[in-house]
Amino acid sequence: MPVSAPDFSIILSDLAPGFGISRPAALCFGAIWRAAQSPSAEELVTILGISRSNVSTALKELRHLGLVQSARTPGSRRDYFFADPDPWALLRQLIITRQQRDIAVLSARLTALAQSEDDGRVQPLADVAQTANSWMAGLGALAPADLAKLMQDAPRPRKKKKLK
Repeated sequence: MPVSAPDFSIILSDLAPGFGISRPAALCFGAIWRAAQSPSAEELVTILGISRSNVSTALKELRHLGLVQSARTPGSRRDYFFADPDPWALLRQLIITRQQRDIAVLSARLTALAQSEDDGRVQPLADVAQTANSWMAGLGALAPADLAKLMQDAPRPRKKKKLK
């Protein structure tokens, strides 16, 4: 049984906090990504049953994250919203966002702390954060097709043998 647009949006909204995205933004994104035609903000209010102010704030967040864009049709004053249909492009954008908002900030703060502290345990932690930051920045720099290939070709964890 296929998942309907509202169900898909609810699934995304449940996962959203783990990706640093608000629940209303995830609801809107799910509806936009699954829509046959780009919806307007007013249509999102109707589809999702959330307030116009929540939709406006969510759309602003999604545009800031680079997950949706807006366009106008000739003769209309309404903005219509669309998202890249390629799931790998979306994953790439989420990686870029998390790297810039979280990992780079953590790395910079730990590096500054390591330079000002005499605790020998901080520098190795700062080095790990810098390595993670560089790795995520590298993933974000890949084209979506290259990211897909890299992740699909990655070695899979082996199942552990059960001890008898």
